Amino acid sequence: MTRSRRVTVTVATVAAALLAALMITVAVRDGAPFPVDDALHDAAVERRTGGWNEFWRAVTSTGSGVPPLVVAALAGALSMPRARWLGALAGAAALLAAQSVRLLLVTTLARPRPPVADWLIHVNNPAMPSGHAATSAMVAFGVAAVLARRTRLPCAVAYGVPAVWAVAVGVSRVWLGVHWPTDIVAGWLFATAAACLVLPPLGTALDRAADDRAAEGARA
Repeated sequence: MTRSRRVTVTVATVAAALLAALMITVAVRDGAPFPVDDALHDAAVERRTGGWNEFWRAVTSTGSGVPPLVVAALAGALSMPRARWLGALAGAAALLAAQSVRLLLVTTLARPRPPVADWLIHVNNPAMPSGHAATSAMVAFGVAAVLARRTRLPCAVAYGVPAVWAVAVGVSRVWLGVHWPTDIVAGWLFATAAACLVLPPLGTALDRAADDRAAEGARA
């Protein structure tokens, strides 16, 4: 195992352990919010204004459904210039698979969301780990990895722009009153573990497939 692979496995292990500890603690508390959850939730509700509400609604709409799936597919396509359709399929499939695992976790824990009276949008399913936070973070990891490897963008841009978007999506869920802050943290931990476990071998597999196609083209 290479040094970089050992690092990613270690990060994935730590993130998964922290996620497990957080979810177990929430389960023991019967889903009750932590003091920091109450404090940050109340702070967001107290600072709401019409303009900011619309802004955060727009941000949150990018964190689930079609938009992140399309971005994941585009990142996969960019990672395989000689077989863009294969890369796009791999990117979308990886995101859908990770989302399925998250859905299993969120359904098993079944943590209640904040009071419905505080919601600014309608939502479904239990709260932890946050789907929007996990999905946007997973896509951000993938996009950053592809931009860093396949483009000449400065690292600050390649890593920073996707990270800012993922953080903004997480913040939007708290502002809109549909998640406790620790739901967002759980989503980010899940995304970190998933990305560290999936992206390196996926990238290796795509590189090998690209090399095989190039070799076939040369022989032809």
